[in-house]
Amino acid sequence: MTSRISLKSAAKINLYLEITGNRPDGYHDLVMVLQSIDLCDRIDMRKIGNDEIHVLCNNPEVPCDRTNLAYKAAALMQNTYPNIGGIEIAIDKQIPMGAGLAGGSANAAAVLVGIDRLWDLGLTQSQLCDFAAQLGSDIPFCVAGGTALATGRGESLSPLPDLIDLVLVICKPRNIAISTAWAYQTFRSQGLLATSKVKDRNLSSQMVTAIASGGESAPTKIGRFLYNDLERVVLPEYPEIADLKNKLLDRECLGAMMSGSGSTVFAIAPDLDRAYQIAEAVRTEDLDVWVVKSLISSIFNA
Repeated sequence: MTSRISLKSAAKINLYLEITGNRPDGYHDLVMVLQSIDLCDRIDMRKIGNDEIHVLCNNPEVPCDRTNLAYKAAALMQNTYPNIGGIEIAIDKQIPMGAGLAGGSANAAAVLVGIDRLWDLGLTQSQLCDFAAQLGSDIPFCVAGGTALATGRGESLSPLPDLIDLVLVICKPRNIAISTAWAYQTFRSQGLLATSKVKDRNLSSQMVTAIASGGESAPTKIGRFLYNDLERVVLPEYPEIADLKNKLLDRECLGAMMSGSGSTVFAIAPDLDRAYQIAEAVRTEDLDVWVVKSLISSIFNA
């Protein structure tokens, strides 16, 4: 039985995010299309000779205490399986925080998978996703990865055909971090559900059809159906993000949109050469930019 493991945990973007209802538990009913991308954190895990959980991170802004989702994932597994001992979790953070890219959720998912492998628990992906759902709405997808339709509060997943080599330009303003809770609470408090722009249009079905169509035309079709309800609260509050989206659209990309609750905005590019041209055109001292591709898995060996 191995005593250490290194995994990479991938960020995700939302190709589609529609809020369809308010739930009594404070969450929202959602229809989302989620995609793993090759912007990744590295998670190094090793057994230690006690029952403690230690979290380390190269980014000083990441909390390393019990509030960290990676810590919570380890604690959940320890509480469920008494034979699990102490563990050290070292996070090499590359996914930006407060970005709508599910970096913390991806780390928690990697810890669940890593503990399963370190202690030979033999859990199925479905069982790991059940644990993930206890920790957060994005975490089941971060366990499963690839391309998926997510419903409920985001934890109910239906795999979609893999998007191979979808090319994206990811842009994150360095000075803006947006609270997911704030974005959803503001959407609810402003009563925006009653004025939905896409209700009864079956736009999510058109996005799923575009993904399933495959072939060279799929990225163009996907770009037409990008949608995010949370743009309705975030863009008016943060005009810099609206400006960034417009700059990307002006660069002849196939489509651009904010991911999740922001502050990341992404553009779909027709190919890698065009992606690098777009990236150079929008890059500034205050904007982090990555050229990435879609992934068919969200957690893999480092």
